[in-house]
Amino acid sequence: METFDNKNCTINNAAIGVMDSGVGGLTVLKQLLSCCPQENYIYFGDTKNLPYGEKTKEQLIEIVKEIFEFFEQKKVKAVVLACNTTSATAYEELKEKYPFKIYPLIQSVARYMSADKGLLKLGVMATEATVKTQTYTKEFKKYNPDIEVHEQACPMWVPIVEKHITNYDEEHAIGDYLKNVLAFNPQKIILGCTHYPYLMDKISKYAPAELFINPAQIFARYIIEDLKQNNLINTSQTGSVHYYASSNPDSFRSNAKMFLEIDETPQLIEI
Repeated sequence: METFDNKNCTINNAAIGVMDSGVGGLTVLKQLLSCCPQENYIYFGDTKNLPYGEKTKEQLIEIVKEIFEFFEQKKVKAVVLACNTTSATAYEELKEKYPFKIYPLIQSVARYMSADKGLLKLGVMATEATVKTQTYTKEFKKYNPDIEVHEQACPMWVPIVEKHITNYDEEHAIGDYLKNVLAFNPQKIILGCTHYPYLMDKISKYAPAELFINPAQIFARYIIEDLKQNNLINTSQTGSVHYYASSNPDSFRSNAKMFLEIDETPQLIEI
């Protein structure tokens, strides 16, 4: 088994990097902590560059490169793209260029969910950048060519969550997006951005809550199963979590409470 320079650190107990544009990826980290609390985690919230959904593919690739270089310096054993947008835009470009295993949210969730052959009509609510790539559609069709997927961009949703916007037109910002997807009559609707579950109380006014899938739990389950298969599970009894943010660490800690109570202010790392 490969070892790192640190003589007390084998690849198994090296950290797992988790990245997102802000606090939304904490929904994935929360599930990972529930599934595998003995792992060591490094969470990077790229608050300086959010929202990712408004950026070009080229911009996102450069941003993710810088974050991956940070994780490479930390000698992580794996990186979790806890972000639909970067999974859709940067993963294919970068997946073979780093020494750690990379888990992309969309691709992992599509593979896991495609075991359900009865799923033939799927809705997806996501950022503009994610929808533009049609990655959800492409990935699900790899496993089931007959599935129909309707992807709906929701550009207002991430700013509402991250910036705590309250004075918005709910019927327009929430209802209009959902009407487009509900007209498709989907069997399930994926909340295709890690920030979106925070809006579930609003979303459920327009459609039954059980219609929606928060992919964080599915994603975490897939990651842990894959780590086990590749003999990468941490062998120690206790784990740790360290947080980093690219701007406003105090604001990050305050916003994090929406998804996960964190016990430290993130360290500021400018990329």
